[in-house]
Amino acid sequence: MKEDQNAYQELIELARSAAEKTYSPYSHYPVGAAALTVEGRVFSGCNVENASFGGTICAERTALVKAVSEGFCRFKAVAVVCSKAHECWPCGICRQFMSEFGVDIDVIVEGADGRLQRSKLAELLPQHFGPGDLPG
Repeated sequence: MKEDQNAYQELIELARSAAEKTYSPYSHYPVGAAALTVEGRVFSGCNVENASFGGTICAERTALVKAVSEGFCRFKAVAVVCSKAHECWPCGICRQFMSEFGVDIDVIVEGADGRLQRSKLAELLPQHFGPGDLPG
């Protein structure tokens, strides 16, 4: 557990660094994320907003898409931070997106008090819809 705690603290720090690169001129809500693959690779991302709000991509999805585009599809953890949030849990779309790759992923956020909080994705998205729900 202590090993996970140290690794997750490092993920939070990488997510903080990613949040510094955010493009959020509309919400002014800078979010950073870092995804840890089961192979030990880390991919970070930030939110990128668009004047057509539906075209906005969240930090979590940015990090996962970067990983997948490099051939990594199995994740151990995703850390998410936002300096303007009390806690920065992933939105519903990001939870659904992450569930494509498994619901045993640890989701880590940093509370306003600096304490790390962790939940399994399955707890954040119960009765999720996934690849196993499709026919065939």
